[in-house]
Amino acid sequence: MKLLLLGIFTLTLSACFGQGDRIYTVDELMADEALLAKIISECRNNPGALRQTPNCQNAEAAEWRIRLRLPRKSSGG
Repeated sequence: MKLLLLGIFTLTLSACFGQGDRIYTVDELMADEALLAKIISECRNNPGALRQTPNCQNAEAAEWRIRLRLPRKSSGG
């Protein structure tokens, strides 16, 4: 009986820490531009609270890597 209650408690508790607390890697964010834009927007809207979070740091790194990959436009002359 104690094991059953412990199992139910564990499942209930694990449901509280779902997808919202997930930390995305730089590669995942580079692959999903919509998610990257969402996280960048949230981080820039509240930098005091979110700037040092792993998702914000990974999003900034992903954005930087994406910018480095884009070809630079040459100035027409």
